[in-house]
Amino acid sequence: MDWKTLNEEVIACQKCPRLVAWREQVAQEKRAAFRDQEYWGKPVPGFGDPNARVMVVGLAPGAHGSNRTGRMFTGDASGDFLYPALYRAGFCNRPAAIQRGDGLEMKDVFITAVGRCAPPQNKPAKQELLNCRPFLLQEIDLLTNLQGFVALGGIAFQHLLEILRKKYGVVYPSKPKFAHGACYRFPHAPWLLASYHPSRQNTQTGRLTEEMFDKVWTIAREKIE
Repeated sequence: MDWKTLNEEVIACQKCPRLVAWREQVAQEKRAAFRDQEYWGKPVPGFGDPNARVMVVGLAPGAHGSNRTGRMFTGDASGDFLYPALYRAGFCNRPAAIQRGDGLEMKDVFITAVGRCAPPQNKPAKQELLNCRPFLLQEIDLLTNLQGFVALGGIAFQHLLEILRKKYGVVYPSKPKFAHGACYRFPHAPWLLASYHPSRQNTQTGRLTEEMFDKVWTIAREKIE
């Protein structure tokens, strides 16, 4: 498996009829602000530095964000909060993600999600996420320099715990708990760093502040240096 083949498989996926119908419906109906734009309307592959030591894992594409632009965390409020933080930490070359081909380049970071299609109400079903897991596992395999994960949100955190258990043989004497800024290290496996998701629900309510988010990327930077 190489990146080109994997991304082609992701984009062509039709495993979840509910998600296929929804992502295509959104792409046809569009939001008024984007009515003149062509929506991606397909599963969204991960992207970033192929030599990355850090994998950032979110939940799923936004209906009018990644489902419109075709690139993870691009074109919506979550990305507007994420990329400036990555830029401040030196993980990308510019503080804004607008669309594919905008010149954004990641440095030592690969960005992906446990789900690849925009779900209704931003709530993918458990089986839908499990259907996507092989793509995430293949991305992990291709990142030969991978040292750690940053989980954006509790769902991504739980899926990564399961991957660490099954893929790396990690044993949990007591199961790690999701908490913003919590970092867990395991023998012979990547570390796992937790963060609140940079969704508008969290950032506009003050649950996740710029200072709190910057701290996460400071920790990630320290872990790989």
